Amino acid sequence: MRPPSVDSLARSLSDTGLPHPLLVEVAREAIAADRVSEAHALAAVRRRRLLVPVVNATGVLLHTNLGRAPLCHVPPLTYTNLELDLETGKRGSRQERTASLLAAATGAESAMVVNNCAAAVLLVLAALARGRPVAVSRSELVEIGGGFRVPEVMAQSGARLLEVGTTNRTRRDDFGRAVAEHDPALLLKVHQSNYRIVGFTESVPVRDMSGFGRPVIVDLGSGLLDASTPWLDGPPPSWLRGEPAVRQTLAEGAALVTFSGDKLLGGPQAGIIAGRADLVDACADHPLARAVRPGELVVAALQETLLAYLRRDAAAIPLWAMASARPEDLRARAARLGGGKVIETEALPGGGTLPGVTIPSVGVAFAGDLTEQLRAHCPPILARVIDDRTVLDLRTVLPADDEVIAEWIAQRP
Repeated sequence: MRPPSVDSLARSLSDTGLPHPLLVEVAREAIAADRVSEAHALAAVRRRRLLVPVVNATGVLLHTNLGRAPLCHVPPLTYTNLELDLETGKRGSRQERTASLLAAATGAESAMVVNNCAAAVLLVLAALARGRPVAVSRSELVEIGGGFRVPEVMAQSGARLLEVGTTNRTRRDDFGRAVAEHDPALLLKVHQSNYRIVGFTESVPVRDMSGFGRPVIVDLGSGLLDASTPWLDGPPPSWLRGEPAVRQTLAEGAALVTFSGDKLLGGPQAGIIAGRADLVDACADHPLARAVRPGELVVAALQETLLAYLRRDAAAIPLWAMASARPEDLRARAARLGGGKVIETEALPGGGTLPGVTIPSVGVAFAGDLTEQLRAHCPPILARVIDDRTVLDLRTVLPADDEVIAEWIAQRP
């Protein structure tokens, strides 16, 4: 039997919602592989390669593969005053709005936003230390996901790496000798966000690094704004114990702090530089600042996130709404799903933050590995397999997505 033409087969797939050029690709693939009868299935696969909403039932709050912190901000379908001063009618700064909000939330003199935390570190080093040494403990020469390595970023910035201390022990005197012998432009402290060194260890706190007459730059990465978590009802959750925060790090003497927008801040992917106004200004004036500046969507989403913090409205920040949900409420939601065994689980912060830390949670379990079946659902559901059981952890499921899981359960054979 002669196969249909590419055009006619592509047009027969119009109900899939894909644009015609993509349907032509699918039609050609189906005809070439003698799979014309499977053309609709191939179109569905092609659609699933696009960016689509998913249900995160993995129990990992900041799942890097799923975009880390979930966002609730929907950008306006209109123009904005991104770089317009409405008072004067003249060109304004895309930085000043978020800068003032960040200052209010962290106690910083000033702040600026770039497109991710690696860019923030790169810009700080290039603007403040090009051609000069930067002292950093050997225990903090980290690599995070995607191959981001502190020594390589420093090399790209034009600054020179000056290693101090040893892998497991770095003392204040190590930085003192580095300052006396090498005259570094900066002292850099990098948060060990995705690993721990335990046992016979020693590190230098920020307050002890700040007495050498050199700006102390702290790459916090994870982006916890304030250790007292004033946006939450009650005391800070126990799983945050020991996690350094922006406000307290600045108060201890850091000149600048860099951190991510899409981790514990719960906002969009962004890199934030906060601290001394003169140093922030130097970064903003550097030519790299334009290359790494954020777009309108990032600025808008970050603004809404910061306004929620200042209102102390954790419910408006999906990450904190999920992280602070009570286990008994999760158990009640699990019981209403209509299937599976309700079990206690342990959720994870994820996103390269708080290694080894877990958060009590509740989920529903099903025998066997059903993850492929769950991914094939519309919308896809992501879960994990523990002890030959598929577990859907409610800690990371938005309440509005409970009905998606209930629908999948109802459709199971």
